[in-house]
Amino acid sequence: MRVLAAMSGGVDSAVAAARAVAAGHDVVGVHLALSAEPGTLRTGSRGCCSKEDAGDARRAADVLGIPFYVWDFADRFKEDVIDDFVASYAAGETPNPCLRCNEKIKFAALADRAIALGFDAVATGHYAQLENGVLRRAVDADKDQSYVLGVLTAEQLSRAMFPVGDTPKGQIREEAAERGLAVANKPDSHDICFIPSGDTRAFLGARIGVRPGSVVDADSGEVLAEHEGVHGFTIGQRKGLGVQGPAADGQPRYVTSIEPDTGTVRVGSARDLEVHAITADRAVWTSGSTPTGPLECTVQVRAHGGLADAVAEAVDGGIAISLREPLTGVAKGQAVVLYRTDPAGDIVLGSGTISGTDARPNTQ
Repeated sequence: MRVLAAMSGGVDSAVAAARAVAAGHDVVGVHLALSAEPGTLRTGSRGCCSKEDAGDARRAADVLGIPFYVWDFADRFKEDVIDDFVASYAAGETPNPCLRCNEKIKFAALADRAIALGFDAVATGHYAQLENGVLRRAVDADKDQSYVLGVLTAEQLSRAMFPVGDTPKGQIREEAAERGLAVANKPDSHDICFIPSGDTRAFLGARIGVRPGSVVDADSGEVLAEHEGVHGFTIGQRKGLGVQGPAADGQPRYVTSIEPDTGTVRVGSARDLEVHAITADRAVWTSGSTPTGPLECTVQVRAHGGLADAVAEAVDGGIAISLREPLTGVAKGQAVVLYRTDPAGDIVLGSGTISGTDARPNTQ
């Protein structure tokens, strides 16, 4: 097959490309320029899309003996990922930009161009397993990225390859060193790639501006503090509320709801965070067909954690989910990904974007 290897400049994508070459595929490497103003150097493990990353990707391609190109996707990335991220926070939601990047950039814009140029598949360094269209969790549970791939359609999965998902991260680094790849010990990037400072609130504030509102006690309605915008808060947040001291009972306060129209941020107890039901829109089913009837599954609402057994059902293009046990810190805008336990590893069934939650107990 002709395979386009998306090379970020990190160890995972370099080994993914190497494995594609070793498998006998005709491989071409490409680095995506996602920033109109890339930094010259990374700061430790923060950020990506720097000139250093592009150089590391090029050197890895040279070692592998494959052609290498840099494709400019900065405008598309700004529109589909950064602008979406800012708009979601302004609406009181908590989006996942990595998930949106996979959906809109790597497996839509990039894959579409690859197919148009005659490639059969796009290979990435994501930690997930894919066989015959079935998406599973990675062998390395700590590095598993199936959650951020749960938005991919059956068509997108049909032209994807995840060569490193069957191997623990430590062995990937060892393999990179054995192959002579200089990125073998390069630190993993973390935080949001387009916010290398790690200060999300400042990043959003510079783009949204001041939108004053109040922090209010969810039970009494008492105004506890003023704030400069709902973009500085997310459901379950405990620190940075601007509130003087704990609640009257001595317990900490948490953000329990966000009302962007009025600028009201409500805070309450940890128990107030419990969610027993979730509704989601933008449903995607990885098999390509919508299931009928109730579906026993496990749901995940965050990239790392937030798991619960549940019963889900496809409803009017969305998903209605009843949890077997409550989850906390569930926010609108997050993705909920559905899994089925299988002897060969958890299978991704589909996903949706959380549009609502309910604190009423599960009655099923």
